[in-house]
Amino acid sequence: MMKLIHLLVAIALTLTPIGLGKRPNVLFIAVDDLRVELGCYGDAHVLSPNIDRLAKQGTLFERAYCQQTVCNPSRASLLTGMRPDTLRVWDLYTHFRQNMPDAVTLPQLFMQNGYRSVGIGKIFHNWRQDDWRGDRVSWSEPEFLHYETHGHDEAKVEGSLPPNLTSGAGGIECRDVPDEAYYDGRIAQKAVERMRALAESEEPFFLAVGFWKPHTPFNAPKKYWDMYDRNSIPLPLHLDPPNDVPDIALTSSRYDGKSKPVELREMHHGHLAAITYLDTQIGKVLDELERLDLRDDTIIVWWSDHGLHLGEHGLTRKTTAFELDAHVPLIIANPEDKGGQRTDALVELLDLYPTLVELCGISPSTSLEGRSLVPLLEDPNQGFKTVALTQTPRPNYPKGKLPQVMGYSARTERFRYTEWRDFETGAVIGRELYDHHADPLETGNGAEKNEYKKWLPGLEAQLERLVSR
Repeated sequence: MMKLIHLLVAIALTLTPIGLGKRPNVLFIAVDDLRVELGCYGDAHVLSPNIDRLAKQGTLFERAYCQQTVCNPSRASLLTGMRPDTLRVWDLYTHFRQNMPDAVTLPQLFMQNGYRSVGIGKIFHNWRQDDWRGDRVSWSEPEFLHYETHGHDEAKVEGSLPPNLTSGAGGIECRDVPDEAYYDGRIAQKAVERMRALAESEEPFFLAVGFWKPHTPFNAPKKYWDMYDRNSIPLPLHLDPPNDVPDIALTSSRYDGKSKPVELREMHHGHLAAITYLDTQIGKVLDELERLDLRDDTIIVWWSDHGLHLGEHGLTRKTTAFELDAHVPLIIANPEDKGGQRTDALVELLDLYPTLVELCGISPSTSLEGRSLVPLLEDPNQGFKTVALTQTPRPNYPKGKLPQVMGYSARTERFRYTEWRDFETGAVIGRELYDHHADPLETGNGAEKNEYKKWLPGLEAQLERLVSR
């Protein structure tokens, strides 16, 4: 009788959305600083065939938003299922375990539930303190190439280094070197090797592969630059800050693209080359998954931690509350769902943790602040959230101290409404309102315009509910 009970329990534990037998694997692919600029998102000038292929296999989220527009808080939020204010992580220096030592991360939870949890590349932030290189308790084995700096991603080759064929401005490089000369080529190579070994195991795997591109420096190998005609690359249409924008909404990374048209075009060329280089590395991993006949047993999640400015609003880099920084690409390919789906529902990166645990039949051991996206995978046209929250502090990088000001930005179907609040008192010191029906580029702040006065009370209330929660 006891043997029968144990057998029934074992069967129940393996009952997942993919069916009886081995529980589904998870291939969890992260990229760094990739804004929503891809072929599958309607940008025909971008060569991203492998990401586009993944979009045809899964569900593409048209309106996904990060919780903070910089690497560490965004990744910590996604990987713990908690918002930056809950974690009290708003900078690049604070490891989430300093404030939440008992947090159970997404890969850690999978490991606790019988998965082989493997981290390759940049998944958590690359913290600078020696004591916080990655998060060792989240993985079944030591991570690979998870700790470095973007500035150290210099071409490594045997023999003499080919010359840089660009101006070199801003660290931009174009050298005729192989893919593996840079981090991402080596990460793809390692991921393929590790996947082959994982395929031979009886354990299901949670394989996290974190690519460092297209984060600066824009130094993809020459063959990716050669795929684009620089003179035909589209450039930003609006290079000025929004009209009537409070200065606190901007950053110190100002950029006068009007006076530097040649440099602006080269920067965008390098950015596109970096995207296509990244896309090729992702393709190597996806190809190996199919070659090993694992595709039908594997859930693939692909996401970027935040967006990026490249001259728009007269800015470069991120750490703003504008749409370009908050809006991120996201694709989930679950073998059980119809491929080629798209949804324009408002979602947050915070929602990935509860989504994956539901898909794999795992109970979370901590309180999660996101909401499972499984209903949208089943029916992408249904309603979901009415608002997504993104935030960013001032100063941009508090360096372990409390922020002085926090910008909280609520994205609804039509509007982006932002309040800049004194962090200690909560007093509002600046407001922004952008009507995405009339002004999708966010060129003018409408917070003080009479035509939008009727909308403000409702937007204020929605934002307050999210922030106070």
